[in-house]
This record gives sequence, structure tokens and C-alpha cells, in this order.
Amino acid sequence: MNSAQVDAYLRRLGVEHPAWPTVDALRELHLRHLRTVPFENLSIHLGEEIVLEEKRLLDKVVGARRGGFCYELNGSFGALLAALGYDVALLAARVYGEEGGLGIPYDHLALRVRTVDGGDWLADVGFGAHSHLPLAFGERGEQEDPGGTFRIVEAGPDAAGVRGGHGTVEAADLDVFRDGRAQYRLEMRPRVLGDFVAGAWWHSTSSVSHFTRSLVCSRVTEEGGRITLSGRRFTATAADGTREEKELEADEEVLGVYRERFGIELDTVPVSRNPA
Repeated sequence: MNSAQVDAYLRRLGVEHPAWPTVDALRELHLRHLRTVPFENLSIHLGEEIVLEEKRLLDKVVGARRGGFCYELNGSFGALLAALGYDVALLAARVYGEEGGLGIPYDHLALRVRTVDGGDWLADVGFGAHSHLPLAFGERGEQEDPGGTFRIVEAGPDAAGVRGGHGTVEAADLDVFRDGRAQYRLEMRPRVLGDFVAGAWWHSTSSVSHFTRSLVCSRVTEEGGRITLSGRRFTATAADGTREEKELEADEEVLGVYRERFGIELDTVPVSRNPA
């Protein structure tokens, strides 16, 4: 990523260029990303190709002022952080389903970020409702965050009885919990963006992927709540958890919400390609 691309990305987020890659700067970048760049899967339903290459991600997130899902959001954010001087590793994760089972390999992409002031952090701007701020990677107790109470713990064996890693805390897989519920299992081996192509393809095409079965566009609000447009249902959740829902009828109203609340300009209303 060149300096012009970095400057354009930072303008998209509405932040100044950090003087140093510190944890305070990382927190600001992380929160501004969640408030500015929506978590959305519209490309899947609009027939747009999803390409996991840095330039294509920047063209979408920065140039077209769109959002994306985990591979796109954390892929582009990781590139920005690396360009700003952070030590960034892409990590693969498997997401826990409703029944407690783990998803496919390369199910999710998250970031391990090291800062110049000695911090080691789990950054994730691509999981939808998750932590608003980076989580301390080495902390094994509860971590309070505006998005909930989080905990990172060494993972036990999976359904096949296999335990990730090689018996050390550093190498072992880690489970990430939010409010007492397991969210995903992280592998510690660093990956490259191209490793996630198969996972992105599966989520974009499989009839059993929740991304092909539903439409979502969501972001954190300035007040610490969340707004979400799922198909034609708009939900505003306040920081205290209270919710207001509205079913949008006219196409113009739907397109207006995409434009005014998420900054996304669309010509037509996306329609789910594989309704649940």
C-alpha cells in the first residue's frame, strides 16, 4: 500500500495519520473502522466478484466506499495497519455454530497486531457484533469492552479429538468468548490473504452458507449501539441493548437507508440469492 492509498484510507475513517504504531492509535483506528465501514455481504447478492487481492479490496472499501465481510474488512484493515508500521499477522479461525460445532477451515479471518509500545492484540473489524476495541492477546481473564465481556482461552480438543498446536500456550489454538458464548477458534499459524480464497468462495456460493441465505449491512454507531439492515428490516440497537425495528416497504426507502445510514450508493435493492 503506497502513501496515497494510506492517506485515502485514513480519510475514509476520518482519522489523522498516527505518529507511531501504538496501542492508543490502534484503538482509535479499530473503533473508527467499525463505525465507518459496514459489515455487509451485498456483493454476494448483487453478483459482484469478491477478489482477495489488496488492490481490489482497497478499490472496494476505500474507492467505492463499501464494506464487506471478514476477509475483505480484516484483509484491508490488516494492510493499512502494516503500512502504518504495525506488525500484523493474518490468522485463520473457525466459527462456532448455533449447535456448538465448528465451521469450515478458513471460516474467518482475524488479525494479530503487535505495537511499538509492547502490546499484542487481537483486532477484528470483520465479525459483525464483536468487540469495539482490540483485545489483549495474552490476557486469559475477562476483558470488558463496549461490545460485551470477552475472554480468550486455550482451546481443548475439537469434535475429532484433535487439539491444535503443540502443547504450548503460544502454539495452541485459542477460543474467543463473548458474554460466555464461544465465538470462534483461532489458529496461531500466520497466513497470507490468498489462503482464504477457498473459504470466501464457499461462503459466497454454498447454499448452506448463512451469507448466501440472508442479506446484512451493519455498523457500530457513534453512541456505541448498532444499526443493521437485514433485507428490508432496519434495526437500531442502542448501547443499553434496547431495540427499535422497522420494516421498509418502498425500494426508495431501502436505498435511502443504505445511502444515508451506511454511506452505500446502490442502483437497485439487493435480493437474497438463496432465501432461507
